[in-house]
Amino acid sequence: MAKRQIVKIDEEKCNGCGLCVSPCAEGAIVVENGKARVIREELCDGAGFCIGACPQGALSVETREAPDFDEKAVEKHLAQTAGEYIPQICFNCGRNEDEVPVLPCRKKGKSIWVCTKCLPALIHG
Repeated sequence: MAKRQIVKIDEEKCNGCGLCVSPCAEGAIVVENGKARVIREELCDGAGFCIGACPQGALSVETREAPDFDEKAVEKHLAQTAGEYIPQICFNCGRNEDEVPVLPCRKKGKSIWVCTKCLPALIHG
């Protein structure tokens, strides 16, 4: 196995809130027995979009030996789990990611989701 970047979840810090699940476009993260976990390493691309969504700071990206990222496995996995996600909602206007792009963001120490229409007002006041 080659070394590559992959998401690491600290179970000690994880409270099982599930906020990291939706940002993982590959569906590599699930919550089982009250904790988030990467279900199959070849599904994790190591991009780390899940990291900013975690209010506990339980996620990080590490470089270590892991199976290669497998796009075909991701396609198969997503086809099998279609519709099994909870769309994230903009904290400001209430639109969800099925309607508009939403991004994970931190505001006053809290992890929130903001749509691209509301983001400029959040940044500039």
